[in-house]
Amino acid sequence: MRDVGERQAGRILIVDDEKALLVVMEQYLRRLGYEVAACLSGQEAWDLFEAHPSGYSLVLADITMPEMSGHELLLRMLELNPTIGILICSGYPFDVSTLPATVHQQTGFLQKPFTPKMLSDAIERLLAARGGGAEV
Repeated sequence: MRDVGERQAGRILIVDDEKALLVVMEQYLRRLGYEVAACLSGQEAWDLFEAHPSGYSLVLADITMPEMSGHELLLRMLELNPTIGILICSGYPFDVSTLPATVHQQTGFLQKPFTPKMLSDAIERLLAARGGGAEV
């Protein structure tokens, strides 16, 4: 893991309906040097992503959310940007095989609760697998 404050490459879109967790993840990732956009709903995240689908290196999404589930959100996002990195964070088990087979290598799963180190390690692995930053 890199030291806090060392500049990271990548822009991350976080979506989670648990406000406290969303704020903690956003602050932690900013401290690591990532550029972060944080959303409390799938619809809010979709609106941001749809406006600039190649502007994010990674989407970190909860699966269980009201209105638009994380699964539906990710499928929509993949239609616009099939190379986006995906990190699913959920308190419930998730089967990555429910996503298109072409994205399995760029997809990770992190079971809640997780530590900050587990989060940063998962993000670093996914960004390395897809070659780094966003195509802004």
